[in-house]
Amino acid sequence: MKRLIQSVLLPLMENWNAFLKRYKREHNLSQLKLAERLGMTQGGVGHWLRGTRRPTLITINEKLEKLGLVYLEAQVMVVEREVNDLTRESRGTYGPARPLSVEALRYASFRFPVLSWADLQGPLPEKSDLHEQTDYMPAGNAFWLAVENDSMNAASGKSVPEGMRILIDTGLEAQPGKLVIARQPGRLAVLRQLIEEGGERMLKPLNTRYPTVLCEPGCEFLGVVVRVHGTF
Repeated sequence: MKRLIQSVLLPLMENWNAFLKRYKREHNLSQLKLAERLGMTQGGVGHWLRGTRRPTLITINEKLEKLGLVYLEAQVMVVEREVNDLTRESRGTYGPARPLSVEALRYASFRFPVLSWADLQGPLPEKSDLHEQTDYMPAGNAFWLAVENDSMNAASGKSVPEGMRILIDTGLEAQPGKLVIARQPGRLAVLRQLIEEGGERMLKPLNTRYPTVLCEPGCEFLGVVVRVHGTF
C-alpha cells in the first residue's frame, strides 16, 4: 500500500516532547519499549519525555520514521520574534529557549486526505485534492471517507448516518466490535461492524434492514474507524 504524505505541525520545538508523551500513552508503551522503537537508550528518551533536551528538526523526522510514521513530517511554524529579540545584537540565536508548554500538544495537528469509495478498489492514491485536519495521531496510514448510504444508520445506539465523514486508520488491527472498512473478494469495500459468533467473523450493518454476512476467505480489512465527524 502506498503511503499518503501528511504533516504534523509543531509550533515550537518543545512540542516534540509532548508529542512523544502522547505517542507513548496512546500506544501503551513502557519507556524501554519506546526507546527500542526509537533506537535509543532509556536515558536519552527520558530527557525528551522530561523536556530537558530538545532534538533538532532533522532528528525529529528521523525518529518519526523509526516509529513507522514515515508519512508524517515535522515542521516549525513561523512566529513573531519578541521585541527584545529584534533589538538584541545577533549572535546566531534569538535568545534563550522558550520553556516547555504543558498544553503544547494541543497545537499539534494532522492532515489526512479525503478519499472516495472508488479509491478503495485498488491501491490508495498518493495524492488527494481535499484534506481534513484532526488531532488524532495515527498508528498507520489514515484517510477520510464520506458515508454514502444508510446501512450504518441505526434506530438507536451507535449510528453512522449517511453524509458523516469517518477517519480510517490502516495501522490498527480489526477486532470484533470495531467499525471497519472491509472488502470481500470480488466486491466493493463496505463500512460494517466486525462481530464474531461461534468462532466465525461476520460483517454486521447497524441498520437492521441490511443483512449480516460472513467474512469470506480472503476478506480484506482496509482499516478501523477511529473518528466520526458530521459535515454541514
